[in-house]
Amino acid sequence: MMRTFAFALAVTLAGATATPVAAQTAAPALPAAATQQTPQQIVQSIADQLGQAIEGHQAELKNDRPKLIAIINRILLPHFDVQYASLLVLGRYARTATPQQRERFARAFYDSITQRYAEGLLNYTRGRVQVLPARAGGDDRRQIVRTEVVLNDGKKVAVDYVFHRALNGQWQAYDVIIEGISYIANFRSQVGEEIRRSSLDALITRLESQGGKAIDTLKQGGAG
Repeated sequence: MMRTFAFALAVTLAGATATPVAAQTAAPALPAAATQQTPQQIVQSIADQLGQAIEGHQAELKNDRPKLIAIINRILLPHFDVQYASLLVLGRYARTATPQQRERFARAFYDSITQRYAEGLLNYTRGRVQVLPARAGGDDRRQIVRTEVVLNDGKKVAVDYVFHRALNGQWQAYDVIIEGISYIANFRSQVGEEIRRSSLDALITRLESQGGKAIDTLKQGGAG
């Protein structure tokens, strides 16, 4: 499907590639220069770094999934608010979930997303992402970075990245909007339906045991 590459790139650039939540506290601090980056600069930097890391290494990375995922996490994890995004995906179920359930869900869900879509990035080359000029009117707490992803046939897909000021004061992404469809809202619908059908614990266990296959089941059974 033509948009599969665009989706893989979008969710990965948005940071849907999380390592375990606990690993975030152990992540190295960002260099001082990175703390001054605007959301537009962050997206451009991520796109450039991914291109540099992947181009010319596709065959190697296709046969070494852990190395591919490590590259994605190294480049993206500092710029993504994993916990905030996972709470939004859980929606109203986050209010009744225990801290342990929320942590397990964040880890299992985003690890599953990584397994499902990481290989789609092997088609990525520099220049695929065109970061558009920022629109006037953005505030100092939330900004949207507009981009276009160029597909193999030359068609362009509109992809917006939603950033906010995280608790650490950094600009971090938490949502991606592909041609008007929010990644968070789409998965919230699918996750909510699965929780209603079974339970949060059952969903977490399935994500932990099935990984990317569980994401496919969610997409088949959910609204997206």
